[in-house]
Amino acid sequence: MLLKPLFRLPQKTNFHFVKYFKVCFALSIIGIVGTVVLLFIQGLNFGIDFKGGTLMQVQTPTAAEAAKLRTTLTQIGVGEIQIQNFGKDDELLIRFPEQEGGPEAQKVAADKVLAALPQGTKELRREQVGSTVSKELINSAIWALVLANLGIFAYVWFRFEWQFALGAIIALVHDVMITIGLWSLFGLDFDLTIVAALLTILGYSINDTVVIYDRIRENLRRYKKMPLPQLLDLSVNETMSRTIMTVATVLMALIPLYIFGGEVIRGFTFAMIFGTLIGTYSSVYIAAPFLILIGVKRDWSGVEKAAKPGVPGAKAAKPAPSRPENRPAIEASEADAFEPTDAPEVETPAPARVATKPSGSRPPAGRKAGRGKRR
Repeated sequence: MLLKPLFRLPQKTNFHFVKYFKVCFALSIIGIVGTVVLLFIQGLNFGIDFKGGTLMQVQTPTAAEAAKLRTTLTQIGVGEIQIQNFGKDDELLIRFPEQEGGPEAQKVAADKVLAALPQGTKELRREQVGSTVSKELINSAIWALVLANLGIFAYVWFRFEWQFALGAIIALVHDVMITIGLWSLFGLDFDLTIVAALLTILGYSINDTVVIYDRIRENLRRYKKMPLPQLLDLSVNETMSRTIMTVATVLMALIPLYIFGGEVIRGFTFAMIFGTLIGTYSSVYIAAPFLILIGVKRDWSGVEKAAKPGVPGAKAAKPAPSRPENRPAIEASEADAFEPTDAPEVETPAPARVATKPSGSRPPAGRKAGRGKRR
């Protein structure tokens, strides 16, 4: 006996996504502009990877008070000290900037910090990054994001048309900027793991966008007379079950990883969770409706050829029947009413003529009616 599923996703939905495109697009522009302002005013809280300095993970004998320890360590003269709890109450992350004098001076400063901590404190981890290496890492991270976007742009242009490629890039830039703005707003640590999360978000977002774009292109060929906003709603609704399943399965893996994965990967998993949600939003409300603003190529080859004057054997294109003003628009669920225009016209055959015999006619002599004589 086959087990029945606990729930079924709706196979046919009729949501009007394009209806809210202007509102969503305006909110996205506000979010991007706000990110740029935050980057100029507040900037990012770069981690050791990008800023240079030393990171120490220590375990104190009892529950540590970060505020009291910060006051104590500020007086030892190693620069600005950052202290935060790391998972447990007795574990701390301590950061301080790079010291003048090279790696040896950095090691001396780390020993001074460790000596100023309570008796019995254990050092679990120590990372040191120089300023030269950190600058190279920043440049490498920027180039990675730029080249990834350019590669995706080239792929979508080759796979579809330039209008689709431009819409995909707008959605990807939107995802990256909104995620970076969230990190700047809350002062979260921005390090190499966040860059890796951003690159992963780009891959997820473009995958969802390409699936929707592929359905849009199919419907553009099939429903050549359907209005573009209605066609976009139809395409997104047809791929909605796939989108819901993809988001659900990704979140089912990320949420437990965020809760039980520990502090080391918590920033990465949080960026992935937020990026998954914002990537799905941009694919549905930004990438697809953006085709209305820039226009999209529609395959009118058969109609245009028929409408050209002087083409021998070409039939004049029939004008679309005018719709009364008081008649409601056709819903997306009634898309079958829009028949493809490239279907060949079937001519109605003329009724066959039935030969009638004149009254009083007789069969030829020597032959019975209905039977022939063989020789």
